[in-house]
Amino acid sequence: MNYSNQVEKDYEVRGWYGAMQEVRHDGGSATEPLIKAAAGVIIRNPFAGKFVDDLSPLTTPSAAIGHALGARVVSMLGGRPVQSYGKGGIAGIAGEQEHVVACVTTTFGDPLREEVGGGAAWISSASKVASAGTALDIPLAHKDELYVRSHYDAFTFCVPDGPRPDEILICVAVATGGRIHQRVGGPSLADLQLSA
Repeated sequence: MNYSNQVEKDYEVRGWYGAMQEVRHDGGSATEPLIKAAAGVIIRNPFAGKFVDDLSPLTTPSAAIGHALGARVVSMLGGRPVQSYGKGGIAGIAGEQEHVVACVTTTFGDPLREEVGGGAAWISSASKVASAGTALDIPLAHKDELYVRSHYDAFTFCVPDGPRPDEILICVAVATGGRIHQRVGGPSLADLQLSA
């Protein structure tokens, strides 16, 4: 199924967006680069400028967004497996934070997990209301164990001309590993693999 096409049937889409970082080092050499990627979609907010109790028109079809954005970020990693993930969004200033949250519930999250190769941990999230061009720090955490400290990170994502007041930006981020040169202790990826 072409999930991007499905999203465009279920929502009024203005555009798809993506960004990728390849971190080679952070003050010293690294054995391999850390790849981080984010993908987003801007949709029209049908509830901009009004209060509505039932937000299910945003939630019910959101599985297709989870699939579409998940597939897009995975493709940016060049075949490398996903180790961490996060999600979030920005409602334009005529909307509400709750409009973003309605788009990124479990209905959205389970398809995202499927696209990134599974995930036992809850998906870290950030949402807010802001004007066009505002950046969102999408939190990242290990996809199978939230408390793997080496993978606490973020991806700063921005669409310069969005979201407009009557739009919503929904986005996800993934990474191929933990922070470069992480060394502050705590449960590690090795601990997670030993307990599996």
